[in-house]
Amino acid sequence: MRRKRLIAQIVLVLTAASMALLGTATWIAFAPNTPDFEERRTVRIPPDTPFEATVDSLRARGVLRRTGAFRFMARATGWGDQIKAGHYAFAAGASNHDMLSALRRGLQEPVRLTIPPGVRPETAASAAARNMFFAPEDFTAALADTQLAAALRTDTSALFGYILPETYHFYWLASAERAVRAIAETFDAFFERELRAGADSLGMSRQDVATLASIIEWEALREEEKPMISGVYHNRLRIGMKLDADPTIQYIVLQQEGSKRRLLYRDYRIPHPFNTYLRAGLPPAPLNNPSSSSLRAAVRPARHDFLYFVATGDGTHHFSKTLAEHIRAARRYHALMRQRRAEQEETG
Repeated sequence: MRRKRLIAQIVLVLTAASMALLGTATWIAFAPNTPDFEERRTVRIPPDTPFEATVDSLRARGVLRRTGAFRFMARATGWGDQIKAGHYAFAAGASNHDMLSALRRGLQEPVRLTIPPGVRPETAASAAARNMFFAPEDFTAALADTQLAAALRTDTSALFGYILPETYHFYWLASAERAVRAIAETFDAFFERELRAGADSLGMSRQDVATLASIIEWEALREEEKPMISGVYHNRLRIGMKLDADPTIQYIVLQQEGSKRRLLYRDYRIPHPFNTYLRAGLPPAPLNNPSSSSLRAAVRPARHDFLYFVATGDGTHHFSKTLAEHIRAARRYHALMRQRRAEQEETG
């Protein structure tokens, strides 16, 4: 009888111990292990990050509350050795199981990659790399990759014109080449959807559209004037008149000096393939990466008889049909600029 009672007591003790262990294991695995916070918090785990460095990153980003329990489960399950690099997002209340499961399965959160409009490749590269694992130099190298450009049906001189300004979503570890390819393919989809019909009616190629749009991008300060400016350039092209586009001269100055500045009379005589004051037709390639509104304006020009335009000083332009009228408007603008410079010198 005593033996039976002893066995029963031992069974009860073992059962209680087992239940306690199971409860502890369940608590370690599934109990919330984050502080309280409103929005999801993110952490970036670079390739080849040791497990302890991953724990430190989670704690530093305010994601992990109890590191001991997290370490215990990671080691007990072996999941700590399976963590994949990437960008992850965690909500408040996540358990060790939730976090480790996401980390070992690579369930990443995409990051935003934003391309600004009307910039040069190095500026776009810096913006693209801001939230990505790759460096700006990787992005510019991808733009200079002849094989990638050929695969995208263009060459390296024109490829940047197809880097459509927009906000994209990529996984943090995506390569610069993959980003350039995806962005250029987005341009192609946009072209087919919104620009193809207009381009065909005007006899323009995809590169023609990007090139004219890049001039409009740097010429127009106000969105509503883009179709008007486009109409002027189309009128000039139609009658064989040189474009005489200041943005092409700014492009040359930028290429030669590294930054834009006020144009001088001598700049218009620089021998260069992009000088539209010396050469007829469109320049050989886009000057920048034009915005969607400039691209639309390039294939949807306003219908008018204007051949000239000049800035007025308030962000708009005065449009003229005759050279004489244009010269008078230009004189008014230059007089205004001289007056403003004189006032700045007096107050400077």
